[in-house]
Amino acid sequence: MTTRRQRVAIVTGAGSAHGIGFASARLLGLAGNQVVITSTTDRIFERVAELRDAGIRAEGVVADLTDQGGADAVVACARDLFGGVDILVNNAGMTAVSDSYAPRGIGRTVLGHWHASLDRNLTTTFLMTRAVTGPMQAAGYGRVVNVSSVSGPVAAYRGDVAYHAAKAGIVGLTRAAAIDMAAAGITVNAVAPGWIDTASASDQERRMGAATPVGRSGTADEVAYVIAFLAGEGASYITGQLITIDGANSIAEERGR
Repeated sequence: MTTRRQRVAIVTGAGSAHGIGFASARLLGLAGNQVVITSTTDRIFERVAELRDAGIRAEGVVADLTDQGGADAVVACARDLFGGVDILVNNAGMTAVSDSYAPRGIGRTVLGHWHASLDRNLTTTFLMTRAVTGPMQAAGYGRVVNVSSVSGPVAAYRGDVAYHAAKAGIVGLTRAAAIDMAAAGITVNAVAPGWIDTASASDQERRMGAATPVGRSGTADEVAYVIAFLAGEGASYITGQLITIDGANSIAEERGR
């Protein structure tokens, strides 16, 4: 009788202690998975230390996931240290934070900002997903969960057309990859968080969260629980789907009551 090795999960964009990526990595680790987490800065090693303190086998990689070499390095780390890749959570991505590429509407979006936003949010997802397909197909098993957003696939707010386009693109990528990989025993799904109270949330975003039907922003853990479900054994017949996590905000017709 052979013993199945412990599952291995890669979670990208896990550098923030209060973000969706780290919450997902912690939950997957506590569920018994080995975890490789990534960020663009050395703070990822602080998160690794926290995971290890919780008894989780974890490793961190500093990588630029807009480059294929960076994506390949993360997958190589998981393979070399833990023996393979079973789960991928594509969480890397964000709105622009620099003044030169500040979010803008359709009439004022410069081409550089457009490309940068698509690279951060959509290209990273594509490159990481492509990098894990070989190991997952060889194993006949895989779970890919992409973190999209309500913004783009479901709804929109003013002034950031590139971000919305990138996050909507993630849904198209999810569905196409789900079809391509279904016969190999690999599922590909996406989650669409709404207003989530992370460390990077602005006061305006928190006000928008308070205006949802639930009456508050969501938490990183609430998103992570959905991700962990889709990454688990029990979600084997769910693929190509988008699950919205927004406190009913996108379905409410009444405002300002």
